[in-house]
Amino acid sequence: MDTSYPREDIFTSHPNKPDSPHTAVNIGVPPVPRDHLLWSVCNTVYLNLFCLGFMALVYSVKARDQKVQGDERAARLYGRKARCYNILATIWNVTLPALLLALFITGIVHLSQVVNASIGLFNLQSYMGSTEDENK
Repeated sequence: MDTSYPREDIFTSHPNKPDSPHTAVNIGVPPVPRDHLLWSVCNTVYLNLFCLGFMALVYSVKARDQKVQGDERAARLYGRKARCYNILATIWNVTLPALLLALFITGIVHLSQVVNASIGLFNLQSYMGSTEDENK
């Protein structure tokens, strides 16, 4: 029995050598192309500015059709387009109401400042009118 260290017979075949056989094991299945149909329906129903939600819905249906037919490449392409249109529609659907709300609040604040200034102006004029009446 050879007790010398390091043992050379263990390291005689290196796995990094090109002549050594190797096995690749694929674990899992490739991801199924997504069609984003529910997201597209929500964007179509809610606000649908510039018809971006409708375009997303069209590409989502095309992606689902291609997926059913077995053409994964086309399904991925249409799914990506549907995702892009959904992202744009979602951005518009969120920013437009937020912008309108901000403008509404800004208008209310400005209007209240104008009303307060005009009330102060009317009070000043009524005060000035009463002092002129007292001087006569």
